[in-house]
Amino acid sequence: MKPHTISQLEKELKTRSPKEILDVAIRLAKHKKENKELLSYLLFGGNDEQEYVDDVKRKIDELMLEINRKTTYTTKKGLQRIVRNMSKFIKYSHSKQTEIEIRVYFCKKIRAARISLESSAVIKNLFYREIEKIKLIYSKLHEDLQLDYRSDLEELNCL
Repeated sequence: MKPHTISQLEKELKTRSPKEILDVAIRLAKHKKENKELLSYLLFGGNDEQEYVDDVKRKIDELMLEINRKTTYTTKKGLQRIVRNMSKFIKYSHSKQTEIEIRVYFCKKIRAARISLESSAVIKNLFYREIEKIKLIYSKLHEDLQLDYRSDLEELNCL
């Protein structure tokens, strides 16, 4: 089955009653965990972006503590897991400020945990890929916001 375009879905949703739309939303939330998380963000987290960022930072902290650092392999897998979760949470927000805050926080946590970037090419590439994403987002921000994040980027040696 070929999915319909966004505009077709939007037109169809306009013809439906609020009860039918509610039923569709609930069914979507039941269908997949990501749908439920996105719906939760839209209904509860979207109002206060800073609270959402703080929740994501707490989640990153929890995941950093769970990383088994006995071997490079388990460290790498733990960091990849954090990046997957982080990217998912960033996708929900659509805010460049939120994205840069979360990515900078993650890179700072890697530095604070003293994870050796030289121990694995994958870890090194993961870290520097995040740095490149931060630079890209930073270049797209308004000048005033760039000033706010400049010190964070200098601390990571991005600029």
